[in-house]
Amino acid sequence: MDVRWLITGGGGMLATDLLERVALRGEPVLALGRTDLDLRDRRAVRDFVGAYRPRVVVNCAAWTAVDAAEDQEEAALAVNGHAVEHLAEACERAGSRLLQISTDYVFDGRCRMPYTEEDTPAPMNAYGRTKLAGELAAAGHYVVRTAWLYGAGGRNFVKTMIRLAAQRETVEVVDDQRGQPTWTVDLADHLVRLAESDLPPGVYHGSSSGETTWYGFAREIFRLLGADPERVRPIKTAGYPLPAARPANSVLACTKTEPIRHWQEALTAAWPLLSERAGRQCSPA
Repeated sequence: MDVRWLITGGGGMLATDLLERVALRGEPVLALGRTDLDLRDRRAVRDFVGAYRPRVVVNCAAWTAVDAAEDQEEAALAVNGHAVEHLAEACERAGSRLLQISTDYVFDGRCRMPYTEEDTPAPMNAYGRTKLAGELAAAGHYVVRTAWLYGAGGRNFVKTMIRLAAQRETVEVVDDQRGQPTWTVDLADHLVRLAESDLPPGVYHGSSSGETTWYGFAREIFRLLGADPERVRPIKTAGYPLPAARPANSVLACTKTEPIRHWQEALTAAWPLLSERAGRQCSPA
């Protein structure tokens, strides 16, 4: 079987949209879920990648349970760190280009400016530490940091807000964490462009332009629903305690590639699909 693209984490939001974008290009692509290949098994990864020798490997597989990682850091590290090392080694042997998906959580959020690709990581929680381990394991390949992902598949903030808007009169949302809501379709296109480019290996950022808070994001979702944004009430992070600390600033500057479009433009474009999947026939207000 001729495979030019190999995508891991095949059941996830990003992998699903990336699979569709690559397939539309007419390129042979294979998406793997966790039951298809255990990325923690070095030999299995080496043999699988070696057998297919794909031109591009995109690792969308990850431990994403941020709070659970606080008590299960070794388990998270096995997926977010050691598995990446296995993939990187296999890609080097096969001559494949590896794109490793990383996160804004490798930063502590204390900087007041957007983080550039050259800023020094300083994770503030276990999840961030394991993802940084993955970045280091992928040294010599392509690391793409992104943030605040949402899409038609899987659980995400947009779907949660749509559900809560139907269930509650008011919703409290954190207003002191800033970031960039990023549509997985836009990120998938960004990854395809990077994979096809002549850019050298290194760290790249891939999140929407502009910035907002979770509160601002929620208000925009309510507006698109045709609901009153005033039903969204702002609270501080301290009023919504979670096991893992979150960075106050998750804004990523995209300085090495063409920036992704503004988050509000993307959300409006995504809305018909998002609202349909949520079981609601809505159009932007």
